Amino acid sequence: MITVKPVHALIAGLSLLVSTAASADFTATPSEAREIAKQAYLYGYPVVEMYKTLYTQAVDEKGPNFKAPFNQIGNTAMVFTPKDSAFVTPNSDTPYSFVWMDLRAEPLVLTLPAVEENRYYSVQLIDLYTHNFDYLGTRTTGNKGGHFMIAGPDWKGEKPANIDRVIQSESNIAYALYRTQLFDEQDLSKVKAIQQDYTVQSLSQYEHSSAPASAPKVDWPVPVDNMSDSPELFRYLNFMLGFAPPQPVEKPLLARFKTIGIAAGEPFDLAALSAEQRQALESGIADGKAEFAQFKKDKVDSHQVTSGDFFGTREHLKGNYLYRYAGANMGIFGNSTQEAAYIGYFVDTQGKPADASKQAYILHFNKGELPPAKAFWSLTMYDGQSKLLVANPLNRYLINSRMLPDLKFDADGGLTLYVQPDNPGKDKQNNWLPAPDGPFYGVLRIYLPTPQFLTGQWQMPLLTPVKQ
Repeated sequence: MITVKPVHALIAGLSLLVSTAASADFTATPSEAREIAKQAYLYGYPVVEMYKTLYTQAVDEKGPNFKAPFNQIGNTAMVFTPKDSAFVTPNSDTPYSFVWMDLRAEPLVLTLPAVEENRYYSVQLIDLYTHNFDYLGTRTTGNKGGHFMIAGPDWKGEKPANIDRVIQSESNIAYALYRTQLFDEQDLSKVKAIQQDYTVQSLSQYEHSSAPASAPKVDWPVPVDNMSDSPELFRYLNFMLGFAPPQPVEKPLLARFKTIGIAAGEPFDLAALSAEQRQALESGIADGKAEFAQFKKDKVDSHQVTSGDFFGTREHLKGNYLYRYAGANMGIFGNSTQEAAYIGYFVDTQGKPADASKQAYILHFNKGELPPAKAFWSLTMYDGQSKLLVANPLNRYLINSRMLPDLKFDADGGLTLYVQPDNPGKDKQNNWLPAPDGPFYGVLRIYLPTPQFLTGQWQMPLLTPVKQ
């Protein structure tokens, strides 16, 4: 018999609706508040960035990026283009499907169809902290499909009949992000057919049993422009934390946060703070941004750390909130390293920021040294300011391994890609990755990386400036 213990969720849901309740006490001194605000900013930024996507995709039904209501699936009918702005650094190789899961009342059952063996697909399961708490699909459950139950933190019970796996989330709000490999433009109808076979049911629907009582209605706060970069962040953080019981390992940290008014499910009233208190919070946020900027310059741009350090389970991240922040800042909802590896091209061989208004570039792979992927690899171009795809005359936003038969290889068997705003000429056009006329960055994604990559045997080529 399955039992649900929704006490925490009910209390949290009710508290979210009580907008007139008093805020948590602000008891820290200004100097203490500044340091705590820095910690809370790095901790809370990914959570609030996730909320922005949640709101646009599952709440704002009239918005351009709405996908589907909670506990229903939304599919993208085409690959991402520069017009899509729901989240930064989007992936245009794998059309997405989206399920925002509200697990307060009961678990959900996600059903995957069988797909051909040479097609990659996956379902990335993300909790509200932005941890990748599990995966479904090619790497973990294979391409034969199945029925998978996703349960919230309060669920207790036995695995239902005909369920292949039960997976539990730390939070009652979670995200299922599907990727279905698109081979080429002619393959889009096949991808759409696969997406139509992705199904989502509540557990009671799946078992044809009586549904439990509905969870309390939630008054979702409307995002504001500066919500991720100002003390407004703490208001949205309080809101989101109301959907997750505190983890034992974080209780001391959350107790510290409470001294500046951060508490799960409680209001955060900026207007009630003194000018000195507000300044302390703003200074702490500025300190957090400065720490990340220095970290990016010292560690990320030099490739001393990779995306594999920023995305994964709670156990993988080991409480490194700067790393979790970095992942959310540079490309939220990135894959865990076993699923896909990401290499960011932010600077050239001379350590200068990539800027195609000043310099043309090449990227050269030696013979036999293409990215080592069991599934496929892809290099995608992004605008350095908007962090979105780059509009160009060819409508080409990436070069991937499926395109290799159409690329021109060098006489020695190597491969040279041309990264610049202008067409390099007819003989090089197939190898052209159009860049904006300004700052840019590229992301090389390697799906199901081989041991050669995971052990560091494969060396990535660097972005090399060439004369205009």
